[in-house]
Order: sequence, then structure tokens, then C-alpha cells
Amino acid sequence: MCGELRASDAGKKAILMGWVNRRRDLGSIIFIHLRDRTGITQIVFNREVNPEMHAKAETLRNEYVIAAIGRVKLRDADTVNPSIPTGEVELVVDELRILNESKLPPFLPSDTALTNEETRLKYRYIDLRRDAMQFNIETRHKVAKAIRDYLSAQGFFEIETPFMTRSTPEGARDYLVPSRVQPGAFYALPQSPQMFKQILMISGFDKYFQIVRCFRDEDLRADRQPEFTQIDLEMTYPQPESVWEVVEGFLDAAFKAAGYEIQRPFPRMDYDEAIRLYGIDKPDLRLPAFSDVRDCFPAENLQELAINPNLPVIAIRTPKVGELSRKERDDIKPMFHSKGGARVYEDFKRIGNKFPEAAAAIAKKTGAQPDDLIVLVAGSAQAGPQTAMPAHRKVTPAELAIYASAGLLRLALAQKYAERHKLFQRGDFRFLWVTNFPMFEWDESERQWMAAHHPFTSPHEEDMGLLEQGVESVNDPQSTLSAVRALAYDVVLNGTELGSGSIRIHRQDIQSKIFRALGMTEAEAKSRFGFFLEALEYGTPPHGGIALGLDRIVMILAGAESLREVIPFPKTARAVDLMVDAPTPVSETQLRELGIQVKPVKQ
Repeated sequence: MCGELRASDAGKKAILMGWVNRRRDLGSIIFIHLRDRTGITQIVFNREVNPEMHAKAETLRNEYVIAAIGRVKLRDADTVNPSIPTGEVELVVDELRILNESKLPPFLPSDTALTNEETRLKYRYIDLRRDAMQFNIETRHKVAKAIRDYLSAQGFFEIETPFMTRSTPEGARDYLVPSRVQPGAFYALPQSPQMFKQILMISGFDKYFQIVRCFRDEDLRADRQPEFTQIDLEMTYPQPESVWEVVEGFLDAAFKAAGYEIQRPFPRMDYDEAIRLYGIDKPDLRLPAFSDVRDCFPAENLQELAINPNLPVIAIRTPKVGELSRKERDDIKPMFHSKGGARVYEDFKRIGNKFPEAAAAIAKKTGAQPDDLIVLVAGSAQAGPQTAMPAHRKVTPAELAIYASAGLLRLALAQKYAERHKLFQRGDFRFLWVTNFPMFEWDESERQWMAAHHPFTSPHEEDMGLLEQGVESVNDPQSTLSAVRALAYDVVLNGTELGSGSIRIHRQDIQSKIFRALGMTEAEAKSRFGFFLEALEYGTPPHGGIALGLDRIVMILAGAESLREVIPFPKTARAVDLMVDAPTPVSETQLRELGIQVKPVKQ
């Protein structure tokens, strides 16, 4: 391979095959950098030694595919290239075979400046030849293999579940597949193997896993794709800690395969605590937590600042930012998005000049250093009444508005100053388990309760009374359903949710109650999930599991900004494959066979 030759190979005969990466013609001598996925070796054509091969080498251009046969020779000391592993040697070519020519590509794999992403995706086969993409795909392979090996060693069976199943929309839209042999009927591509893996637990396969392709017809972002790969697992008789131990084990193996050590066990945090400290349920632990500094201000100070004294006053500390100019302080305001009644106080220096004792107390409470940026988020004293919402949870809706607003600003400030002040270091991995999520969320537009995770998540046993009571008032936003906690957990890394899991419902009566709480009639539940409800009546053991996004894990390990950098053949933000030009219309014959007529979609 082109990256394997070393000084110890000097004098040996070698055959190298690959692409012409770069060509230097010095007249009587031509140097070619020959590339394959392992690296680059310099090959040499000397007119004085072999005029025939030299003449042939003159026809070579970038991305020609060639085979070079010759002897490995040590380079002169002044021509050694320390930037590549093969830099001490070169291949003096005796015979050259041109295996294929190449048109001039729209960009070269050796280019240091990247072309625009659309061109890269259209010519993905060229883009994938780049070193960075080769590294990303190799990392993906190593990570997947390490996970597969670890879970197999722990007694898990890898079992495939169907790609064509029934449509049971949960959150995102399904991709539908029409059936030719059952006219008018449709399969759906799975958003997750959720019910199948639960049925495997009912079937006696006590430890299942699968590195599986899933599909969601949803609007895309940098961390979303319509088809994605997840690490899916399920096990019987677990406590949440049993699942966490397995996940930490395979993540440890995966990160070692990529050359990193991680700390175990991962810290754990209750959902309510995450909201109070970070304003988000997937906190980035590389940044300092919030501080509620309301008690640092006397009542008259709060009144003068028009701050609501009954709500938290959140201090956001961003390290090492230094003193900001007036313009930079003004730039903070557009970054702030109030979630209801919250306002930002970006000029902490001005507050310090006016209220020095309060500012000193805030600096002490937050642990601020002289070059740290402090920004306050608080409730406005002039804000109108809060929307009537249940107050069963520890964090009230009015407080949540402050925390959520501060959480978004905390991340926006960090992103703005991250590169400038090196806030995020490569290889700094901060994992976290977030637990005890709310079981339900109120959807104001639909005027009903929705599953915060999915409807197969088990509630806490001590919250069953709240569930029983809440099922009788499913259309009431004040229902006790707001206080029901789920045996659900997320694993978070550096502010990115890697995966979600839960202990599942294994009793048919409880599953039916959950469906009722979500506004489903008995007939609707039977129509959508009848086969599953029936399966639960045949001795279902307690079980639980999790699914983690493989693409997201590799994206973080590769230091990439988008999932498209670690998926070989991704879609664009418009869900288009530019290389094969998909999706496309199909022929009238195909549509007639399926009994389908295409009509314009009303916008």
C-alpha cells in the first residue's frame, strides 16, 4: 500500500497502485505522489535510466489510476519529507502501467481549500478520496466494530428487524412505501425498531443489539439526516443503572478505537437540576453552570433594575472573554431570545459601577475571574401575567422561561467566543446522564398531552397515582400528568444528545393508560398498536434499553461540524442526493402498477 513503505524496505522490489495525487516535472526527472487510502509514496521516473517509462510518465495527470513497479530507494538526506510516514524513501520506477485515465475533476482531493458543499456532494466519489473523508469513514468503521465486538462479548445477540413495517407515526413523519401486491396499502420505513426490539424481549432474547438504519421524514439540520444509523439495544430485567453500565462500556471501547480515553462512570443529573443549572436538558459541561444571584441584590436594587424579585436572576459566566467594547456588548442583545418575560442585562460593568456591593457578591458567587464575561438574565418586573400552566413540577413555568432563555444565551455566547478564546479543546469529552424526565408535555396547539420521549416509556412507580388521576382529565393543561416522571434517561456529550432510552412498559394495563393519557381511544390504540398490546398479555418480562446515534458519535470524534462529513452518501438540507439526483419522478407505468396518481401539493 502507498502508506506502508519505510526505510527498512530499501532495496526491495515493490508494486504500488493508486491515484496520481501530484506531479512535478523537472525535465529529466519526474516525481509523482501516488496515493491510496493508506497514504502517499513518491515515485520517480529518470529519463537517463529509463527513457521509455519517463516518456510514459509525461502523459500522467491528476487522478490517473496507475501501477508502478520498481525498487525502493532511500532518499538523500536533504530530500527527506518528514511530513509523511513514507518520507524517507521513494520508488524508482522500472515499469509503469496506466490502468485508467481521468478527466480533470471539478476539484482535487489534494486541494487545501474546500470547494462548496453542493459540488462536493455532487461529486462525492471525488470528495471521499480526500484525506479528511478517508479518516472520517475509517473512524466510523473502527467505532462500529469496537461497539459490535464489545456488545457481542457481553452476551448480546445482533438481530435484524424489518425495514418495511406498518406506519405508526411518532413525532416525525414516516417514509411510506406503496405495496403493488396490496393496492392502496403502504409499508413504512422504521423511525426506530422500538416495538420489534420490545417483542424480542417478549420472545426470550434477553440481550439484543443492532447497528441499524432508521428513517425520518423531517426538516433537516446539521445534526439530522432523513436516513441515519443508530446503535440500538434492549435487555430484560434491568434497572436504569444496568443499561448505563453497558452503554458506558461500549462507548469506552468506541473512543479507545478512535484513540481517546474517557472517564467512567459518567456523572448523573436529574432533569430539573439540569434545567436549573444549565437551562437545557442536554447541558455542555465544558462551560460553567448558571448561578442564581437574586440574593446578591437588595430589594431596592432589583426594583431600580426593573427585575421581578419573585423569579431567578441568572448570571451566565463565560470564561476568558475579556472586556467587551460597546459594540460587542450591543451584539449580545440580538443573540438573546426571550422565552416569555425574560430580559438580558449585558453591561455588567455598568451594574458594577452602580451597585458595587451586588457586583462583588455576584463575582464571588459565580467564581468569576477578572477576564470572565458576566451577563444577567432575569424576569422583567413589567412583564404581564404568565400563561396558566400546572405547577406540579419543581421548576415552575415562569422560572422555566428564565432558565430556558439563559440556557440559549449561554450557548450562543460560548459559540461566539469559542474560537477566539479556545473555550473548547479537542479531546475534552464531558459525558452526562440526564434522568427523571417528565413523562408528558402539553402541546398548546393540539390541546393535548404528548409523550416527552415515546409512549412505551414506563412511569415511575411512585407516580402511578398521578397517572391514574391524570388519565381522567387528559384535555386539561392543569392535569397531574404534568408531574408524572418517566424512567427515561439521555446520554449527553458536550451539549449533544447522543441517545435516549428508558425502562419500558411491560404491562398491558399500564400501556393502555398511557395511550388514553395521549388522547387515544381504545379503538385507535387497537388499530395502531393492537398486535403489541396483545403481545404484552403473554408474559412480558420487565425490559429496557436505549438507542444512540452512531453518526453523532463519529461526528464528535472526527471534530466535524456536520453529520454529512461522516456519512459516506448523505442528503442535503433539502433531503436531496445530489450525486444520484434523488428523489426523482417515476414513470407512469410504475405509478399505474401501484394504483397511484400524483397530484400537486397545495402549499
